[in-house]
Amino acid sequence: MKVMQLLPELNSGGVERGTLEIAKALIADGHESLVVSNGGRLVNQLEIEGSTHLTLAIHKKALSSLWQIRPLRKLIQQHRPDIVHVRSRVPAWLTHFALKGIPANQRPHLISTVHGFYSVNRYSQIMTQAEKVIAVSDSVVQYIQDYYKNCPAEDIVRIYRGIDPQAFPHGYQPSAEWLNQTIKDFPELENKFLLCLPGRITRLKGHESLIALIQQLHQQYPQLHAVVVGGADPKKVAYLQEMQNAIQAKGLTNRITFVGHRSDIREWLAFSDVVLSLSNQAETFGRTALEALSVGTPVIGWNRGGVAEILSQLYPQGLIDVDNQVALLKAIQKHIDEPQQVQPVNIFSLKEMCDQTLDVYKQILK
Repeated sequence: MKVMQLLPELNSGGVERGTLEIAKALIADGHESLVVSNGGRLVNQLEIEGSTHLTLAIHKKALSSLWQIRPLRKLIQQHRPDIVHVRSRVPAWLTHFALKGIPANQRPHLISTVHGFYSVNRYSQIMTQAEKVIAVSDSVVQYIQDYYKNCPAEDIVRIYRGIDPQAFPHGYQPSAEWLNQTIKDFPELENKFLLCLPGRITRLKGHESLIALIQQLHQQYPQLHAVVVGGADPKKVAYLQEMQNAIQAKGLTNRITFVGHRSDIREWLAFSDVVLSLSNQAETFGRTALEALSVGTPVIGWNRGGVAEILSQLYPQGLIDVDNQVALLKAIQKHIDEPQQVQPVNIFSLKEMCDQTLDVYKQILK
């Protein structure tokens, strides 16, 4: 098979990671993998792992992106993939128009993955207009069925995102070198009970809930410290500053540490005592929550979306009624007073995700 995946950029995030994982699985299974994007820091890894990257500006939600339809059509006609797999709305629209200009008997098969709970409108509907529509959780299947009646139920395939259990082994501990360097860089973290909020700096990730928690608990638990693992892209720097000002005004500067964008997320998840998932909107899957549980760190999160699906199966005591700050507070207190154990994770594997996706490709080619 020759499969072409399309996404806006290759910097960081679940869509990007899923693209790389499927690309790698295709190569390992003896197929050809092409990825079209505007580029980014993950291109090098993608190419080292055997895929071909084709750079095209398919990342902007702007009318000017329509200029990319003809170049994209040319790429498709030149490389002649068997399957085109779209993972985001702008690439999906551009692919829709590009394929219209190719004779029907020469068009590749079209697959989409719905990675998000997109705003419900005509623009988002394009993600449900493919021969097979992959949904990354049961919550996403429900979302498609609720809002896009045009998409037949038999065309939707639920494939959970997955992680490599060897990359996040149960009981994992960071190396002495890592610990020494981290305490050197952030001496305030030494001998603390660490609450970790991972994820990019955006208003959606629930930083306000974390600040409120620390404000309520810091006098009762002097050993409690929060660490925010994730960077702010240039558009979010003002929000980061706003948060830091609020933290300073509340006298919590020495209780909350921002460590920025990190490539050593496994270490931070293992180093932490509890990982939080407090997004203001339901997560479609919640891979970071799964990674934390995989290494054996308890996760406490709102009972909605993909995170609820993961927690209900792996760590139900971490589920909290949505926006119930009192229940959240009590759960944190319980975890500080009585450390909890997480059982080894043996579901949601990366291999299952890749095998199921390649099966969809193979079935569609039959």
